[in-house]
Amino acid sequence: MPSQQISTEYITIDPDYCFGKPRIIGTRITVAAIAEMYLEMGQSLEKIAIKYDLSLAAVYAAMSYYYDHRAEIDRHSLETEKIVEEMKSKSASSKFQEQWRKINSER
Repeated sequence: MPSQQISTEYITIDPDYCFGKPRIIGTRITVAAIAEMYLEMGQSLEKIAIKYDLSLAAVYAAMSYYYDHRAEIDRHSLETEKIVEEMKSKSASSKFQEQWRKINSER
């Protein structure tokens, strides 16, 4: 019997969702978010699956995809962080933020 290549897809990229970032099919949870929770926050893949009602296979597929595309995903995450920081620095403080700073400076 000849071998068959079998693949189960869990990851999708759609420019209309999550800014085209790779994500778990049927969710808005990105591969980068799964990798961050696992690698930077120390959450187990099992806990991530339970917390977000995902199959364990989907969470492992996200990590597999991350490792296969690590440089690209990390670069995109860093670019996004820079954009957010730039937007924060250019935007005016809200009244809430001003009050919060005032309260904290009085302590």
